[in-house]
Amino acid sequence: MLLANLSLTNVSANQQYQGVLERVLFSTLTTLPCCLFLCINGIMLFTLRSKALFCETSRYILLYNLLFADTVQMALSQLLYIIAACRITLTYPVCGFLTMLANLTTVVSPVTLVVMSLERYVAVCYPLRHASIITITNTGVAIIVIWAIGSLNILTRVLLLLEFPFEALDSLQMKDFCSEIAMSGGSMSDDYDKAFTCALFISASVAITCSYIGVIVAARSASTDKASARKACNTLLLHLVQLGLSLSSTICNPLLTALARVLTRIVFVRIHNVFYVCIFLFPRCLSSLIYGIRDQSIRPVLIYYLCCRLKYSYRTAILDNSFCY
Repeated sequence: MLLANLSLTNVSANQQYQGVLERVLFSTLTTLPCCLFLCINGIMLFTLRSKALFCETSRYILLYNLLFADTVQMALSQLLYIIAACRITLTYPVCGFLTMLANLTTVVSPVTLVVMSLERYVAVCYPLRHASIITITNTGVAIIVIWAIGSLNILTRVLLLLEFPFEALDSLQMKDFCSEIAMSGGSMSDDYDKAFTCALFISASVAITCSYIGVIVAARSASTDKASARKACNTLLLHLVQLGLSLSSTICNPLLTALARVLTRIVFVRIHNVFYVCIFLFPRCLSSLIYGIRDQSIRPVLIYYLCCRLKYSYRTAILDNSFCY
């Protein structure tokens, strides 16, 4: 009997040790690349504020808005991941604030992609009117509208949380880890979330696709700059890819909720970690890599700051650059 108890104790200790080791391993594998991408995004944001050209051009202002939203979302998600990995439970108000802020930036990213696509459409199809339509003032108004749409979504979610049974709780301290699933307000909140997500991404997909078709049609015109139209088409295709990746990270929650009901906790955590890196973390760092490499104005300045302001030849970088926005 004693030997059996000792054997069970050893097995339990072994499982606990493996669990701790696995958590440390997964946390390291996710935190290190996230810190790297946060650093790159931070340098990219600084780059977009380092030159007057970037501060006075609408497409760079919109790019800054997109990068800012992605960076905030990635930082918040990694913070929640580390809190969960350390098995720290938060209070419902704190968790609600963090998840709502993450939801706000989730909406801002695809809507910003739509505005960026429309800007490229105007630049190619209406080149003579581009300067009068796409002004700094109009860009600022567009960014305010983008954040207003996200804020209205958050306000609606907060109102739907009123059906959450807070009065039935013994304490505001959460018993599980902070996540959007844990803060779900009920069936009405789930239905709203699905409807809003579908409406957002369908309308965004239609807008970007129509812009792409419009640019292709304009490219066949003799009066259109073929090179500019081709580059705009490539940019719009990248916007569609980014939108698809954003959609995949958004629909990840319902899939994880379904998996949580049929899988053991340890298997679910492993799958959640893989999803987090491949579906959520990776798309958030694409913007800085894509635009930092493709844009001939950003690339030399970005490399200059990435190299910690070491002596770098701008002229060589621009000559070697084979990409353009």
